[in-house]
Amino acid sequence: MKEIRTIGIVGSGATGQAIAYLAAAAGYRTVLEDVSSARLADSRAWIAEAFDRAIALGKRTPVQKVEALANLATARSVEEVCREADLLIDATAEEMEVKLEIFTLFDRFAKPGAILASSTASVAIADLAAITFCAENCVGLRFLAPVVDGGRIEIVRTPATSEATVEACGEVGRRLGKEVVVVHEPADSTAGAGR
Repeated sequence: MKEIRTIGIVGSGATGQAIAYLAAAAGYRTVLEDVSSARLADSRAWIAEAFDRAIALGKRTPVQKVEALANLATARSVEEVCREADLLIDATAEEMEVKLEIFTLFDRFAKPGAILASSTASVAIADLAAITFCAENCVGLRFLAPVVDGGRIEIVRTPATSEATVEACGEVGRRLGKEVVVVHEPADSTAGAGR
């Protein structure tokens, strides 16, 4: 099985920052990327506040907060995130053109064997995988609400997604405290059509 030590998240909106919170809390080195330094600062503040809320509820400890924030880094380019990450997660806006651009960059700059994932619910993972040279490493990771507390993660595999990729993502999902469900995307999927 592929070993995941560092998780890179591209896009620091609500979903991206929630995934970064979970990944850092689970002990992964976590790199959150956004082109906007202001959004990255806001995300770091939100993550710290999320820990404070969890501590107040007895779900986390102050030590866990310190350790998690030490795991968290930020980046201003996709290329920078790709240098480190074993698992890259696209959490950008639900726009086909944006996601195709992100996956083009993933394919160009990711470490050999890195898993390329998207949290998209509207674009076919097979369409994203088709523009890469490593379709076996491409997968969907849908974080269903509530993203931070409980909930589940759907691993969306295409006909080309390898078993090793699915297993590694399943391990990540469980470590993040999620119920893990594997979903098979049809070979002729048109998830993005008409949206």
